[in-house]
Amino acid sequence: MAYFDAASTEPLHPQAREALLAAIDVGWADPARLYGQARRAHLLLEQARTEVAEALGARPDEVSFTSSGTQAVHLGVGGTLHGRRRVGRHLVTSAVEHSSVLHAAGVHERDGGSVETVGVGLTGRVDLAAFAAAVAVEGTALACLQTANHEVGTLQPVASVAQACQEHGVPLLVDAAQTAGRLPIPTGWSVLTASAHKWGGPAGVGVLAVRKGTRFRSPLPEDERERRRVPGFENVPSIVAAAAALRAMRAEAAQENARLSALVDRIRETVPSVIPDVEVIGEPVDRAPHIVTFSCLYVDGEVMLTELDKLGFAVSSGSSCTASTLRPSHVLEAMGVLTHGNVRVSLPRGTPAAEVDRFLAVLPDVVHRIRQDAGVA
Repeated sequence: MAYFDAASTEPLHPQAREALLAAIDVGWADPARLYGQARRAHLLLEQARTEVAEALGARPDEVSFTSSGTQAVHLGVGGTLHGRRRVGRHLVTSAVEHSSVLHAAGVHERDGGSVETVGVGLTGRVDLAAFAAAVAVEGTALACLQTANHEVGTLQPVASVAQACQEHGVPLLVDAAQTAGRLPIPTGWSVLTASAHKWGGPAGVGVLAVRKGTRFRSPLPEDERERRRVPGFENVPSIVAAAAALRAMRAEAAQENARLSALVDRIRETVPSVIPDVEVIGEPVDRAPHIVTFSCLYVDGEVMLTELDKLGFAVSSGSSCTASTLRPSHVLEAMGVLTHGNVRVSLPRGTPAAEVDRFLAVLPDVVHRIRQDAGVA
């Protein structure tokens, strides 16, 4: 099986596996206690926190570990809005944020707050002028923007948005799930979220970083753990493995990004040249190095994913446009692009060029057969 769904989850990095197995033996105790095993677990936890903080451009005391990237986003949005209630109740997001941000925004709106959703262009890049105008609105408590889109890979102008936010005294939450460990973290954020399984760590570890000086109050009942931001017992072995994976991915990033980006370029160029009625989606240059998305007219996306799975390719789709739902993804809808037959290819570290070549060799016949069965070939 050729695994092409790294944007959903990156396979566990070998160094993460090694660190996890070692930490299970020595990091199992409660890091909040004072006996020997607990002190050992506490040391492992704080060493991992320091490594992760350094990688994200934060201080160790600004970093807390959560149970997932989604929980990090929910706590980041809810905690910052809660901490800034006296400032106002206006929230600004882009139209292509991850569903965790949009769901948190929905809760805020149902609770009486206001939400302004800033649109994007055809490539999925947010309208910078519109975003700057939105954060200038009086009573804006928080703005949210991802580093790169999870469905199409487009990089967002985070540094420019951060500057606009700073001019108006608005904290910026940056969702770095798709780029942490792969690309440098943009500066100017007030709250940062990430997810370890996106960079080759184990699932079940998220990161929430809150800059000193950012007003933050957890919306959940208070807990003495994780700087009182995240309740619950820390999964020390998985956190240690997450830090090991992040360190390893960063060390490999320059070389591996260039290699994967070249493979993505090959897909971007080849697919529309060998298959008619195809649209390659997202920024061609300012993009995450491992993600490429395209849509095929007259093709059901789920049927194509099933057929590719039979041929040994694990890919995903940004579209849920099926006979039962008739609803495309919110990202593709916001971009105003073709949603039929949508396929997202996201390459994990170590992807052989031969697997990409094989994918490009079988894809035209798959699309042709599906269109033929539908009576449109």
